[in-house]
Amino acid sequence: MIETWFPHMSNPRMIEELLGCTVDTIIMVLTSALISFLFGLIVGVVLTITRSDGLHPNKLIFNILDKTINILRSIPFLILIMILIPATRLIMGTSIGVNGAIFPLVIGTIPFYARQIESVLSEVDHGLIEASEAMGCTTVEIIIHVMLHESIPSIVRVSMITIVNLIGLTAMAGAVGAGGLGDFAIRYGYQNYQTDSLWVSLAMILLLVSIVQCVGGIIVKKTTH
Repeated sequence: MIETWFPHMSNPRMIEELLGCTVDTIIMVLTSALISFLFGLIVGVVLTITRSDGLHPNKLIFNILDKTINILRSIPFLILIMILIPATRLIMGTSIGVNGAIFPLVIGTIPFYARQIESVLSEVDHGLIEASEAMGCTTVEIIIHVMLHESIPSIVRVSMITIVNLIGLTAMAGAVGAGGLGDFAIRYGYQNYQTDSLWVSLAMILLLVSIVQCVGGIIVKKTTH
């Protein structure tokens, strides 16, 4: 049945390459996610506390970050990759392969995640923040023990959404030689007309997405309080 429905994937070499591409995709997603989550969280917090109703309103900083995020989010990812090629080569030493994909993935993900964090933190009950200020808590203490602590389930949800989005971006990055499952699907499924290879790579991507959503659901249930 495998040879009938998946003639090309019955080749052990193809299976080995598929697994290698899956590992490459996982590496790109996890590395980009860790970096993006760190910087995106910082930017999201700064956006929240510098907005007009934030803890420390600062119109200049808020507008700079807000406009930068809007501009980066409006650029299609494939175009963003090409624009960033010189910077990617300078920072990563290459603009192709897994290493060449990480930098544009981070730049494309930070604005999305930062905006999600801003939205989540903005929903924290202002009464809790005001009560913390009245108790003499510092800004850092309010951010960590009130805003972030109260938003843990929501932060987990937007983090899972971001990881799913990253998986999709890695597939698009395969169009410019980034490697991973997207590259596998394009090289074999599209360019060589191997429909079975295309469907198998799609199945692997859907499997990764399902795992992320399942793990995210479990974490949300554990952190909801």
